[in-house]
Amino acid sequence: MKCSHILVICALPICISEAARILALINYAGRSQYVIFHTYLKALAARGHQVDVYGYHPLEKPVPNYTDIIIGGSAVLKNVSIEQLRGQGRFQVMSYFLDNMLQTCRVAFKNENILNLMKSNITYHAVITLFMGQDCFIGFSHRFKAPLISITTSTALPWVTYRNSNPDNPAYIPNYFLPFTNQMNFWERLINTVFYCTVKVWYDRNVNTATEEFFKHHYGKDYPSVRELQQRISLILVNSHFSVNTPRPTLPTFLEIGGLHIKSDGKLPQDLQTYFDEAKEGAIYFSMGSIIRSETFTKTKLQAFIDAFSQLPQRVLWKTGNISGLSDNVKTAAWLPQLEILKHPNVRVFITHGGLLGTQEAIYAGVPMIGIPVMLDQPLNIMNYVSKGVAVHLDYDSITTENVLKALNKVLHEQSYRTNAKRLSQLFRDRPQSALDTAIYWTEYVIRHRGAPHLRSAALDLSWYQYLLLDVILAIIALIIALGFIVFYSFKLMLKLVTGNV
Repeated sequence: MKCSHILVICALPICISEAARILALINYAGRSQYVIFHTYLKALAARGHQVDVYGYHPLEKPVPNYTDIIIGGSAVLKNVSIEQLRGQGRFQVMSYFLDNMLQTCRVAFKNENILNLMKSNITYHAVITLFMGQDCFIGFSHRFKAPLISITTSTALPWVTYRNSNPDNPAYIPNYFLPFTNQMNFWERLINTVFYCTVKVWYDRNVNTATEEFFKHHYGKDYPSVRELQQRISLILVNSHFSVNTPRPTLPTFLEIGGLHIKSDGKLPQDLQTYFDEAKEGAIYFSMGSIIRSETFTKTKLQAFIDAFSQLPQRVLWKTGNISGLSDNVKTAAWLPQLEILKHPNVRVFITHGGLLGTQEAIYAGVPMIGIPVMLDQPLNIMNYVSKGVAVHLDYDSITTENVLKALNKVLHEQSYRTNAKRLSQLFRDRPQSALDTAIYWTEYVIRHRGAPHLRSAALDLSWYQYLLLDVILAIIALIIALGFIVFYSFKLMLKLVTGNV
């Protein structure tokens, strides 16, 4: 490529091609997912690309080359009670969120901005979608004949890997919805394998079938099928990292960008800075994330935390709504700058639901955790951190004042948790290139090389039995059996010849 055709931005470490126009579509209304998207898309805009973002949560402060187009509506995901989610089976919880995403898609395709986009003649050089469940926006990659890049803001979901045929062996890679580590015994491997197969079949027959009907209605019958478009994907960005999650083989089109959203230059508001600076015995931070409201705990469990906190010398900062009866060492707020809080040297423990973004921030800051997992990947995340010695699991059904204090005292007073958290933080940070720079480089690589089809795995062209070598294994078994028969009857014939019984 000639130097005259290259735009160089000296403040950044990567050389990029001519500015592209990028379409980003976010078919999810939960605010937490936008933390990663905003960071990634703003970085692309800063590189000189024009980024058009269709979603539910615009930037608070507009930036150059970045255009927000709102597609909001009644499908915006509201905060939910923990009791809505407790006691439901894994497939019920999955269905709850996938149904919400399908409803989000239906609302979006009634929105005037999406309808105008369907008729637009704009030239886009890449289409970026959020991938969690419903793939209702991937049709735009075919509509604009542009490479498709998808981001999953969690670790790899069970139905991600077949899109690019990335290896996903249930013998040592725990399923997203199971609380196993990569060191599984026989029964765990059995359960993991059965669940692995069941989830993929369930997703294809339920979610993909519903999305296919959606496609035919909104895109038209002349569009490729959902499954075909899914396998045309040029790049999958996955919010994981081998230092923290299960190490696994990865194709060039399966890129780990865990911690992409983390910025280290933020500062605490002065009132919180003073609150933590004056915490001579240390401080505890408690947050159940952006969807689950901790004030919706049952009265008994809520009182258990109130009573436990009142017996501690540490200060407690609790992300919650109004709660009465709190002791003087507890401060509450509806919204808090989480990373900046975790980075304060006096924060000793993070009580969390186990969501991936928050726990990655805790690992980055070197803060040990107490995990109260509720749904989806949270049990998997917490059990992974427990196995690494940086967290204690506190089961929601077992919450009592005694158990809360027991978990807190363990993390506060056993030095190994702090030591392990600091060591894991070093491993998580030690990379040849930041997660954000990695994502930007490969995004621009895909754009430069028009979808980079040379990265596509030939495994996508194999049927499932060919991929598993079942036809080869059967052929080898048949050959061994045939040779066995030949040897047997040859020996039998020779024996008859020798004994004269022919």
